[in-house]
Amino acid sequence: MIKIAILGLGTVGTGVVKVVEANTAPIQHKLGQPLSVKTALVRKLRADPYQHLMTENFREIEHDGEIRVVVETAYEYPRRCLMAGKHVVTANKQLVAEHGCELLELARKNHVNYLFEASVGGGIPVLHPLTQCMAANRVDEIYGILNGTTNFILTKMV
Repeated sequence: MIKIAILGLGTVGTGVVKVVEANTAPIQHKLGQPLSVKTALVRKLRADPYQHLMTENFREIEHDGEIRVVVETAYEYPRRCLMAGKHVVTANKQLVAEHGCELLELARKNHVNYLFEASVGGGIPVLHPLTQCMAANRVDEIYGILNGTTNFILTKMV
């Protein structure tokens, strides 16, 4: 079983929990093993349908050997998770822009993944094909709009 932690249980974090719960069978089929959310870091414990997942103590996540993947939103926590040998997934554009190179290098050194495709083009598969499927090709430049909001605004302007 793959156990994950979510750093933050707001709209996005709760959405991740719901997606994992609603897609248990297809996820297990693709991974070859079950996936479950074990813990969610919150600033303050509160009454919530997912209260059983909540913790206010990041160290519980950092030092929990069962947690293999962390879904995050900030800088310090993913850095520490990568150093602790945990894979990290983010949709945080600012984090990737400001610290992406450093976090990628940290992930490489610790033999884990720092995955951020959701921060670049959302659901558009861009990074994986470039880094995995086209690894033998040389890509010098890419031009285009990879942000749905920008695309929407430009469409309305036309």
